[in-house]
Amino acid sequence: MRSLSTISSISRNPTAAHVDEFQARLKGRCHVVGGAVRDALMGRPAGDRDWVVVGSTPQEMLAAGFRPVGRDFPVFLHPRTNEEYALARTERKSAPGYHGFTFHAAPDVTLEQDLARRDLTINAMARTEDGTLVDPFGGARDLAARVLRHVSEAFAEDPVRLLRLARFAARWRDFTVAPETLALLRRLVDDGEVDALVPERVWQELSRGLMESAPRRMFEVLRDCGALARLLPEVDRLWGVPQPPEHHPEIDTGEHLMLVLEQCALADVPLPVRFACLVHDLGKGTTPRDEWPRHTAHEARSAKLARAVADRLKVSADCRELADTVAREHGNIHRSGALDAAATMRLLERCDAIRRPERFVLALLACECDARGRTRRAHDAYPPRQRLAVALECARAVDTAVVAADAAARGLAGPAIGDAVRAARIEAIGAAPLSAMDAPVAPVRPAGPPASQAG
Repeated sequence: MRSLSTISSISRNPTAAHVDEFQARLKGRCHVVGGAVRDALMGRPAGDRDWVVVGSTPQEMLAAGFRPVGRDFPVFLHPRTNEEYALARTERKSAPGYHGFTFHAAPDVTLEQDLARRDLTINAMARTEDGTLVDPFGGARDLAARVLRHVSEAFAEDPVRLLRLARFAARWRDFTVAPETLALLRRLVDDGEVDALVPERVWQELSRGLMESAPRRMFEVLRDCGALARLLPEVDRLWGVPQPPEHHPEIDTGEHLMLVLEQCALADVPLPVRFACLVHDLGKGTTPRDEWPRHTAHEARSAKLARAVADRLKVSADCRELADTVAREHGNIHRSGALDAAATMRLLERCDAIRRPERFVLALLACECDARGRTRRAHDAYPPRQRLAVALECARAVDTAVVAADAAARGLAGPAIGDAVRAARIEAIGAAPLSAMDAPVAPVRPAGPPASQAG
């Protein structure tokens, strides 16, 4: 990150607002604002730019060729670049939730007034047409100090801002939350604003945070301010629940979950794997205290709770289905080295691996992250992934048409033909060379979607 001494009026800054032919038609002034300014100061690649227009009107924007897209307030698309241009505005809280605002956009609204309505100081900066940094709330200072700080008390009026802050913490693991901002987050929770969030928006922010480089930080911030207990009580209750130390040296189930998410980030796994890991052990939070630290049959309870979370947050089908498989079967996958060919085939069938091999590969990856998400186990080998991958390959390599034709020639029909195919697959699994099943294998590093950089 650049030092404060380099943050100044930089005319060639990539976020400098070069005036083009369409902007020149406006009486108002155009300023690049928000994330593009922040990221440029941090030395990060420039993404999409957002603009604020000061001193203009909707009629003037239309006459200059800009296309209207905003429903709640005047937002327009540039005729050539399709970048968003919003008229400078102020906002006032009028009802609970993140939709409960009234907006005022007029030519007399200043740039500083527009910046004042933003969430964090690091997002409340702008660049003028000549590249001058406009920073009325100390965003550059907080960037240098690596602090997430709210701009004003109005932060607490929009509960989505709490989730966004937690997501930013997951993106930049070395940023801390200012003490006064943490106090404001707690007040936002206590006032019930978090309860007004719609499930789709919660999932949108959680999913983006899960894909950041330090997802555990998101959950730590949510837990510190009390929001996790309101949004994901099934996850929040995992802290303080012990596990057998011989299997979990970290002991605490909540800490285990955070270590698993760290493994997800290190492996750069896709979102379905990260969500499956988030909910794979939820059943441990419902184990009676007198049974601690053992968690007998927690997998079935985890699957039920995972489905409930997915339903409540309206999670996408790919995330929901993988989470169900991993919650139900992760214990059996961990112990699969002790299974014979027939039991291995039953495991593959329960996971629908023959029909959905790509999902089973993701389930194995989630289980690998689970196994390595333990104190002093981060670099351990994970033989089940290789063994089950080979078993699946052998089972799917069986020529079912040939087996079915042979069974029919022997007078078999209906379910009996299916039994013959299944027997052939079990035989193929049993015949797999042990050298192939037990060969050492490096941790998988699939190319998952890049961590979200927006906003």
